[in-house]
Amino acid sequence: MSEQESLIKFPCDFMIKAMGKATPEFQEVVFEIFQKHYPEFDPKKAKHQPSKNGNFTSITVTVYTTSKPHLDGIYQDLTDSGHVLWSM
Repeated sequence: MSEQESLIKFPCDFMIKAMGKATPEFQEVVFEIFQKHYPEFDPKKAKHQPSKNGNFTSITVTVYTTSKPHLDGIYQDLTDSGHVLWSM
């Protein structure tokens, strides 16, 4: 598969999940990243899932994305933030 090919057909709705420590800063950083890439992002539509002991939380957002570079950009910003432990 070449670099230009993708298993995902764009444009499409795509679910992105980020996990980090259950702190207000984690949520704030994740929301800022989503708003940077998706100005129409509505934080009220994000789904939160705390870990069993409440030490960690995940935030899941479904976005309409237009290209692989667009998707790669948000994943890179999530990874670079220092607050996100992993994303998928």
